[in-house]
Amino acid sequence: MKARVHVTLKNGVLDPQGKAIGHSLNRLGFPEVGDVRQGKVIELEIAETDKAKAKARVEDMCKKLLANTVIENYSIEMI
Repeated sequence: MKARVHVTLKNGVLDPQGKAIGHSLNRLGFPEVGDVRQGKVIELEIAETDKAKAKARVEDMCKKLLANTVIENYSIEMI
C-alpha cells in the first residue's frame, strides 16, 4: 500500500522559500502570481494490507519524524 504525505507550513509561519519563488515568478513574467507557500510531498510504500492500520502507522511517522508539528501541518493520502 502507498501513502502520500503533504507537509506545509502553518499559517502565520514565515515562508522565505515561498516568498523567493513568488518574487522569481513575478520577475519571469508571471505578475498574476501572488502569495506563494511551498511544502513537500513524501511518498511511502507501506508493507501493510489493512488501510486503517497503514494510515495509523503513517500518522505516527508524521508525528515522530516527517513533520515538525509545531510549525507544519500535514495531510495523509492513501493511494
